[in-house]
Amino acid sequence: MKIVKLNAIDSTNSYLKDLIKQTTIENWTVIVTDNQIKGKGQFDNSWISEKGKNLTFSILAKFESLKAKQQFYLNYSISIAIYNVLRYYIPEKLSVKWPNDILSANHKICGILIESSINNSNVTHAIIGIGLNVNQEKFPSNILNASSLKIVMNKTIDKDELLDKILLEVQYQLHLIQQQKFKEIKQQYEKILYKKGVPSMFVDVNHNAFLGKIIGVTNEGKLQIELDDESLQVYGLKEIKFKNLS
Repeated sequence: MKIVKLNAIDSTNSYLKDLIKQTTIENWTVIVTDNQIKGKGQFDNSWISEKGKNLTFSILAKFESLKAKQQFYLNYSISIAIYNVLRYYIPEKLSVKWPNDILSANHKICGILIESSINNSNVTHAIIGIGLNVNQEKFPSNILNASSLKIVMNKTIDKDELLDKILLEVQYQLHLIQQQKFKEIKQQYEKILYKKGVPSMFVDVNHNAFLGKIIGVTNEGKLQIELDDESLQVYGLKEIKFKNLS
């Protein structure tokens, strides 16, 4: 694994994508920065991170036999990897909010952005961007429900040690994808889903609020929700959200 540490860049994902266009780089190349100026989150959102306080990094992962229709397992696997590492820091009230936000109680501490490159219906490689709030204690007022390891644990965390643990766990989880252990990956992901089996209020794209409970996820990455009348509905990205959670 090759780790490249940079002082300040716009986005670790963008930097890695540009690097791939310019030259051939080895699998498991990791770009880390202490100051990500224009970090990207899901759905074209920004990822705001205080300089020197958090972990912002991207990993290049190459694949030989991952189908495009299976690419959502990357979200499952990376979410599991982050969860598995963080549970040794904050074992209680840790969960994954579909599709791949890591929460401590109701507060977001980690975001994941995976950008896949597809050729002939196969994923050739993926750029896995991770933003983890580690030692930041104050967040902009417009960022709701944000927290960090330091806030939860009330102590400063060694970022380098944490990064090493995450990279090892990510490699292990992606090795399971290479082995096509999709059933096991999906089962593990569903075990750690936020509010799974708990009646909750949701809002759909038409701003209609309704009561339902998360049953699981599909192989394509969609969320399965059982409604009040016991019927089952399936929702894709941007089609649903929790009513009282960003």
